[in-house]
Amino acid sequence: MTTLLVIAKEPRPGRVKTRLTPPFTPGEAAGLAEAALADTLHAVAATPATRRVLVLDGAPGPWLPPGFDVVAQCAGGLDERLAEAFAGCAGPALLIGMDTPQVTPELLSVDFAGCDAWFGPAEDGGFWALGLACPDPALLRGVPMSTPATGAVQRERLADAGLRVRDLPPLRDVDTAADARAVAALAPRGRFAARLARCAAAGGPATGPGTPPAGPR
Repeated sequence: MTTLLVIAKEPRPGRVKTRLTPPFTPGEAAGLAEAALADTLHAVAATPATRRVLVLDGAPGPWLPPGFDVVAQCAGGLDERLAEAFAGCAGPALLIGMDTPQVTPELLSVDFAGCDAWFGPAEDGGFWALGLACPDPALLRGVPMSTPATGAVQRERLADAGLRVRDLPPLRDVDTAADARAVAALAPRGRFAARLARCAAAGGPATGPGTPPAGPR
């Protein structure tokens, strides 16, 4: 069995999903972030696992379902925070973020038999999932984050270490209003889609003209 890790920020206005502002208000953006996080955590909760861990920047709220251990993110860049999350795992682990509320238990039910790593590329050039049969923080430290090449560099790091890598399907992160609409359409019954619909009903931009596609994170 696998440890499932979710790395996330507490969904507070002005601290999360800032690329949604504008067209959304900071409060709306935080609400969408909370819904995305809740959908993600409930997918993880429904996935068989040895342990479920929320690696959190901030404090947990009512959006956190039972069954999770909560640990604080360490200081440093994203590569250091991801590396430290894996450092706390004694066995196979799969880490995801809070930007893909369309994720499902089927996607997260990885099997390390015959492979050493799982890699889930994001459409913006990053990655939405990383699984390691033998977690080694050195595999993440120094990987440049939030660049067009982040995913490629991370996957190359795994291959250069001699790991047998299997790929998960690419998923779209929620960064812009266009991303939000596209992702909500993929999971129309989720909390994220419902929150986006409420924003639209309140006069938000959810059904307005498209915005440019997301850039790499």
